[in-house]
Amino acid sequence: MGMSPLATPDIDEQLDLSAAPLEPWEVVVWNDPVNLMSYVVRVFRTYFGYSLERATMLMRQVHHDGQAIVATGPRETMEVHAQAMHDCGLWATVRKASS
Repeated sequence: MGMSPLATPDIDEQLDLSAAPLEPWEVVVWNDPVNLMSYVVRVFRTYFGYSLERATMLMRQVHHDGQAIVATGPRETMEVHAQAMHDCGLWATVRKASS
Protein backbone atom coordinates (compact mmCIF):
# COMPACT_ATOMS: atom_id res chain seq x y z
CA MET A 1 0.00 0.00 0.00
CA GLY A 2 1.26 3.42 -0.90
CA MET A 3 1.10 6.42 1.34
CA SER A 4 -1.20 9.19 0.23
CA PRO A 5 -0.24 12.77 1.01
CA LEU A 6 -2.15 14.46 3.78
CA ALA A 7 -4.75 16.88 2.58
CA THR A 8 -4.23 20.41 3.81
CA PRO A 9 -7.21 22.67 4.25
CA ASP A 10 -7.45 25.68 1.99
CA ILE A 11 -7.63 28.57 4.43
CA ASP A 12 -7.88 32.04 3.00
CA GLU A 13 -9.00 33.97 6.05
CA GLN A 14 -6.52 35.31 8.56
CA LEU A 15 -7.14 35.91 12.21
CA ASP A 16 -6.62 39.43 13.49
CA LEU A 17 -5.17 38.69 16.92
CA SER A 18 -4.46 42.34 17.60
CA ALA A 19 -8.19 42.95 17.92
CA ALA A 20 -8.68 40.12 20.46
CA PRO A 21 -8.48 41.35 24.04
CA LEU A 22 -5.86 39.66 26.20
CA GLU A 23 -7.42 37.97 29.17
CA PRO A 24 -5.75 39.09 32.39
CA TRP A 25 -4.04 36.63 34.71
CA GLU A 26 -3.09 37.04 38.38
CA VAL A 27 -0.21 36.08 40.61
CA VAL A 28 -1.48 34.91 43.99
CA VAL A 29 0.94 34.72 46.91
CA TRP A 30 -0.11 32.29 49.64
CA ASN A 31 0.55 32.34 53.36
CA ASP A 32 3.24 29.98 54.56
CA PRO A 33 4.61 29.06 57.99
CA VAL A 34 8.22 29.81 57.08
CA ASN A 35 8.79 33.37 55.85
CA LEU A 36 8.86 36.35 58.18
CA MET A 37 6.42 39.16 57.45
CA SER A 38 9.30 41.62 57.11
CA TYR A 39 10.90 39.38 54.47
CA VAL A 40 7.66 39.19 52.45
CA VAL A 41 7.42 43.00 52.53
CA ARG A 42 11.04 43.26 51.35
CA VAL A 43 10.38 40.83 48.46
CA PHE A 44 7.31 42.80 47.33
CA ARG A 45 9.22 46.09 47.53
CA THR A 46 12.37 44.94 45.77
CA TYR A 47 10.83 42.75 43.08
CA PHE A 48 7.64 44.66 42.23
CA GLY A 49 8.86 48.10 43.30
CA TYR A 50 5.87 48.57 45.60
CA SER A 51 5.85 51.29 48.22
CA LEU A 52 6.28 50.30 51.86
CA GLU A 53 2.56 50.92 52.41
CA ARG A 54 1.41 48.77 49.47
CA ALA A 55 3.86 45.96 50.24
CA THR A 56 2.78 45.95 53.89
CA MET A 57 -0.91 45.92 52.94
CA LEU A 58 -0.37 42.94 50.61
CA MET A 59 1.69 41.10 53.23
CA ARG A 60 -1.07 41.62 55.81
CA GLN A 61 -3.64 40.33 53.34
CA VAL A 62 -1.51 37.21 52.78
CA HIS A 63 -1.09 36.77 56.54
CA HIS A 64 -4.73 37.34 57.55
CA ASP A 65 -6.65 36.05 54.51
CA GLY A 66 -4.20 33.35 53.47
CA GLN A 67 -3.59 34.86 50.05
CA ALA A 68 -3.24 38.10 48.09
CA ILE A 69 -3.23 39.02 44.42
CA VAL A 70 0.11 40.76 43.98
CA ALA A 71 0.11 41.31 40.20
CA THR A 72 -2.24 41.19 37.21
CA GLY A 73 -1.37 41.10 33.52
CA PRO A 74 -0.59 38.84 30.56
CA ARG A 75 -0.14 35.16 31.39
CA GLU A 76 3.50 34.94 30.34
CA THR A 77 4.46 37.92 32.49
CA MET A 78 2.55 36.52 35.47
CA GLU A 79 4.35 33.19 35.09
CA VAL A 80 7.67 35.03 35.27
CA HIS A 81 6.51 36.87 38.41
CA ALA A 82 5.33 33.64 40.05
CA GLN A 83 8.67 31.99 39.32
CA ALA A 84 10.44 34.98 40.86
CA MET A 85 8.31 34.56 43.99
CA HIS A 86 9.29 30.86 44.09
CA ASP A 87 12.94 31.84 43.71
CA CYS A 88 12.50 34.05 46.78
CA GLY A 89 10.97 31.16 48.72
CA LEU A 90 7.35 32.37 48.59
CA TRP A 91 4.41 30.20 47.62
CA ALA A 92 2.75 31.64 44.50
CA THR A 93 0.38 30.50 41.78
CA VAL A 94 -0.92 31.93 38.52
CA ARG A 95 -4.62 31.92 37.69
CA LYS A 96 -7.00 33.54 35.26
CA ALA A 97 -8.36 36.78 36.69
CA SER A 98 -12.01 36.58 37.62
CA SER A 99 -14.30 38.76 35.55
